[in-house]
Amino acid sequence: MAITYTWDCKTVDVYPTDQDQTDVVYHVHWIVTGTSDTLDPDGLAYTSTSIGTQFLDITDLASFTPFADLTNASVTAWVKEAMGADQVTSTETIIETAVTQLITPTSVTKTIAS
Repeated sequence: MAITYTWDCKTVDVYPTDQDQTDVVYHVHWIVTGTSDTLDPDGLAYTSTSIGTQFLDITDLASFTPFADLTNASVTAWVKEAMGADQVTSTETIIETAVTQLITPTSVTKTIAS
């Protein structure tokens, strides 16, 4: 089983002005979705999602990127850097565990007929 992780870091909070720059991103709302290459009985991929936020260090805006030039990829890179490798790995591991549990559950809920 392989899982593909998709990071959505498109929703951000900005300061209208900061250090002579406009629309300075300081806080990112992220969603990470893990999609398995294993399909359920209906032919759909198993998925799990994690949602969170990350503050960014904006004390030095020497390499400031204008808001109009931002992409999901560039902001995702900022988020992952701010989180650190251990937290990124932990987030993706939690998603992997959830997907694995969907594919091969260790517990299920059933209803007694009468």
